[in-house]
Amino acid sequence: MINALRSGTAALALLMAMPALAQETSEDSESGVVRLGTIFLEVFGIADDDANSVVASELWVGGKVATSILDTPASVSVITEKEIKLRDAATTEEVLQYSAGIHTDYYGTDDRNDYFLIRGFQATTYRDGLTLGSMRGVREEPLAYERVEVLRGANSALFGVADPGGSVNFVTRQPKFERIADTSLSFGSFGRKEVTFDFGNEIPGASNLAFRITGKVKDSELEYANSQDDSTFLMAGVTWRPSDFTSLSLILDHLDRSGTPNSGGYPLDREYDRSEFFGEPDFNYHEVERSSATVLLTHDFGGGLSLRGNLRYSDLTDDFGYIYLYDYAGRAGTSLARYYFGGDSSAEELIGNVIVQYDTTFGNVASSTLAGVEFRDATSKSASFYGLAAPIDLANPVYSGAPGSVSYYSGSQSDYTTKSLFVTQNLSFNERLIASFGLRRDFLDVTSTDLFTSAVSSGDFAETSGRAALTYKVTDEISVYASYVESVAPPSIGVEPERGEQYEIGAKYAPSGSNALFSAALYDLSKQNVTIAVVQPDGTITRETIGESRVRGFDFEARVEVNDRLSVIGSYSYMDSEIVRGVVRGAVMDGKAFTTAPNHIASVWANYTLADAVPQGDVTLGLGLRYVGSYFFDAANTRKSDDALLVDASLAMDLSDTASLQLSVSNLLDEQHVVGSGTADYYNPGREIGLTLRKSW
Repeated sequence: MINALRSGTAALALLMAMPALAQETSEDSESGVVRLGTIFLEVFGIADDDANSVVASELWVGGKVATSILDTPASVSVITEKEIKLRDAATTEEVLQYSAGIHTDYYGTDDRNDYFLIRGFQATTYRDGLTLGSMRGVREEPLAYERVEVLRGANSALFGVADPGGSVNFVTRQPKFERIADTSLSFGSFGRKEVTFDFGNEIPGASNLAFRITGKVKDSELEYANSQDDSTFLMAGVTWRPSDFTSLSLILDHLDRSGTPNSGGYPLDREYDRSEFFGEPDFNYHEVERSSATVLLTHDFGGGLSLRGNLRYSDLTDDFGYIYLYDYAGRAGTSLARYYFGGDSSAEELIGNVIVQYDTTFGNVASSTLAGVEFRDATSKSASFYGLAAPIDLANPVYSGAPGSVSYYSGSQSDYTTKSLFVTQNLSFNERLIASFGLRRDFLDVTSTDLFTSAVSSGDFAETSGRAALTYKVTDEISVYASYVESVAPPSIGVEPERGEQYEIGAKYAPSGSNALFSAALYDLSKQNVTIAVVQPDGTITRETIGESRVRGFDFEARVEVNDRLSVIGSYSYMDSEIVRGVVRGAVMDGKAFTTAPNHIASVWANYTLADAVPQGDVTLGLGLRYVGSYFFDAANTRKSDDALLVDASLAMDLSDTASLQLSVSNLLDEQHVVGSGTADYYNPGREIGLTLRKSW
């Protein structure tokens, strides 16, 4: 669980300069409203029109940051609801794969989790600004969220323990005081059948109450034989707004996934067809259930004082098992050893915060002070098994069935209690220069119990992190910034916490009279006491400390709606990763590059609408290109991937004013290459075709 918290979420957090009152007025001096440049606070949520634009202008992050992206001293991306639909992104990996600095899906047919790295490091994930923590092992359901926010580079000063690479914040769909009525029916490759719905409105007879019900049922297989990819999702929420200044929402959701965690991998000697399966049909299983209850409160006291409170309870069960190949270079014959691996886990978590913000002015200086407390109480249990399974003959594969019994090698219960205090001060001078400073103190109590021996170990940690940033508004369209941020990764008992620091400079351009945002950033990011996963000679995977690592790089991203017909999303990232000092399996790793960290990543997605191309309405064409440079598979840098270019496409056609039909194809040319390699090879996802009928009322 602690490792799941690692990554970084907060780079943005302190970059905020938060604003003023939610009451709209142009007479700031008379109303008491204080504005920090173009920075402002939206008390009741996101003002951006995420359903109708691919360009967002504001960042939310659960109320910890509600500010203009142009004035935020960090490299950020917002993937809106419209973009997700245009690209028909069905997983978090697909949602993120057109954003700068992110490497996704590097484990191929290992489908247990959402796999993505930001700036070469693991990413911390958040929901409405609260860490997912022990709930991280679940593949998130994109339908639950109206936007996904990416913050490259971390900042523990506001968001707490996290890895320095970056963070992803999922923003939950909430009830709205307007009619919502959308449904879809999809069919696709590998027998996929899917139904979704999203309904909401004011509750009849109660103008201050609104509801929303969202759901999805999917019945599908994966691209390899003997596979399953079924899921059911249901979310229901109600919002009470007794006045223009108070809002209280309760949201309940349940996610149930039944799938196949792994194809078993593919032999190393040559390229195999993706449809082949070298696991065991009776044993490769993955069953996940997660339920959550979330409460979101906002209140504006007036006079520049506002409050937010967020609370979430979650419980999770996650059981999986699979058999995989153990191959090696120079193997003779066609008989291959196999191992089984799996585990049973459960988790329960309560997390919440209270944030108070006060905005005022002193002459030509606008001030925004944000202070908060946060707590987290979590318990997780896990038991893992591993052992030798029956071999398989590649020339004549015959499945031998599930192991008669499994050998558990570890079992533990972990209890985490975290209490945190944080404060950030933002000052805007003449609406041009914005200075941001932040400080956070995290108190963490960790207890681990060995379920086999009943041995108990514990540790208490108190970690302080800070940040400082300056933003200068060159014009109302252009801003430049410089920032220094610190991060602290979740500590483990008996191990020093991983600490990171980042220096970043950047610029952003939002041309007036158009809906566009261009951003670029240069960064130097380092991390101490780093641990990585290493495949051992016997096939087991352990974590080893490698000392210090560093990434230097450049990120560029453009989001442009040229007109009401053409929109373009493009990005390019360069990363130079290096293990500064460290030892793996007794070998010195100094000077080696990170695993799965390509030097170059680039992408572009364009949509063009042909107005009235059919009698019923418009036709929209979408085309995307994704380039991933080569990267190393192993810490010793002995094996390397090929670079790859992939093509995605879509075609959507209006059937009426309220209905449309969309054809989507990912990996159009069915490009196949190895994305991960250890005891076996793992390939990138193959071509997948989907046809979706959408209807609204």
